[in-house]
Amino acid sequence: MRTKIKHILTFPPLLLAVVILLSAVAMDADARTRTTRKNLRSTEVPIAVVESTDSLLPDSLLQVDPKAVTLKGYSKRASDSKESFFITNNTRHRMSAVRLLLRYTTMQGEMLTQRTVTVPVSLKPGETKLVSVKSFDVQRLFYYYAGPQPRKSATPFQVAFRLTGYDIPVGN
Repeated sequence: MRTKIKHILTFPPLLLAVVILLSAVAMDADARTRTTRKNLRSTEVPIAVVESTDSLLPDSLLQVDPKAVTLKGYSKRASDSKESFFITNNTRHRMSAVRLLLRYTTMQGEMLTQRTVTVPVSLKPGETKLVSVKSFDVQRLFYYYAGPQPRKSATPFQVAFRLTGYDIPVGN
């Protein structure tokens, strides 16, 4: 027994600390808390496109090809401070930023608000990425109608978008 203790004491202090840390982690490995949810289902709800007959937009915004990008999988819970969605580049060019007009309405179609956002995202042709933007709902009173219904009192809303522009980088 004395030889083992003497042998351990001759280890460098850093190596001894690593051995102790690894043994502590190994002992705690069985006491993990599972944080992933089970039985999640994916529902793909495309975001509606704002009709081009809209009189609220100037004619200069109507010249962008509305099919250049696709938005899907919009998500905003009542407790979220950000809105997330997947954006797909449908052009033959790389994009470095996308400008969108987002219109938020109640379930009865009454407009809550409308805003323009610029999403800084690098997208190759045909590529899809998950992006997030700061939410319009700073008081966290609204949730996206196709998402989970919150426990607290909140109002469902719908969102529609119009592509108002995108940047094509020059060079590498």
